[in-house]
Amino acid sequence: MNSNIVLAVVVSAIAFGTPLVLAGLGELLAERSGVLNLGVEGMMLMGAVCAFSVSQKLHWSNALVLVVAVLAAMVAGAAMALIHAFLTITIRVNQIVSGLAITIFAGILGLSSYLGQVWGIGGVAGRHQFNQIDVLGLKNLAIVGPLIFNQDAFVYASWVLVIAVLYYLYRTRPGLYLRAVGENPAAADAMGINVTAYRYTHTLIGGALAGLGGAYVTLALAPIWTDGLTAGVGWIAIALVIFAFWRPDLLVLGAYLFGIFSALGPTLQTHHITVLPSEFYSALPFLMTVIALAAASTSWANRRIGTPASLGTPYMREEG
Repeated sequence: MNSNIVLAVVVSAIAFGTPLVLAGLGELLAERSGVLNLGVEGMMLMGAVCAFSVSQKLHWSNALVLVVAVLAAMVAGAAMALIHAFLTITIRVNQIVSGLAITIFAGILGLSSYLGQVWGIGGVAGRHQFNQIDVLGLKNLAIVGPLIFNQDAFVYASWVLVIAVLYYLYRTRPGLYLRAVGENPAAADAMGINVTAYRYTHTLIGGALAGLGGAYVTLALAPIWTDGLTAGVGWIAIALVIFAFWRPDLLVLGAYLFGIFSALGPTLQTHHITVLPSEFYSALPFLMTVIALAAASTSWANRRIGTPASLGTPYMREEG
């Protein structure tokens, strides 16, 4: 491949990786509190369908419609996360069962599909979408121009979020408390930290970010709604958290790596390069997910992976 194709793949990888960054950050925060959320895919679909519906129904200025659509997506994702939080934190249902139930309930054969049909938005081209911003007129600079200075607002917001989460986790007292809750909720409770509040808050934030990732798909990546549009991105985001060892900086790098796998097929097809069947490129991100999880399960990785000790374990104060 020549340099132009390589650059096109990398630029596309940023776009394909952005929903992974957003949903992955949300899952990372939830898991840092000790809550495993396997409902990310369903939350992304709810965010996607709500954002697209709002963008189709409102007739305001483009910027205002997009802001309202994004907020709607975050509320939808947070609402699904609230159900998961209530079931797993308050009622103490098994977190894996609850997460899978959320994905089935909101997923391709569930609520998101039903809402898409009721609202009549299926297969209709989007009226509003996020476009690239020519920052300081530098988009034509070699290499760095299209990579850094010609992205949409969603991409720039995702970079800010990565920095904010990194700072929050390792440079603030609430971030320290969050890590304590995920590692040893009984000890955190003894210190006066409200374990339930931390778990609820970060699970809801995780759902809102998953909804935000879904909104990116229908408002920027592919401005259209079809059932199951996220196509497993939520599952990859969950695996990506493990692959990144629960660290935001590694998560964004991993997201763009997986973005390359997702972008490779469409980019090569655009340039009329058919080295391998298109089905191989479609399966590549999931194949690499399996390989990444297998690598993360090795003894070397287990010594460094940093899994929150209480992940997936309900906390009952009377047992602390």
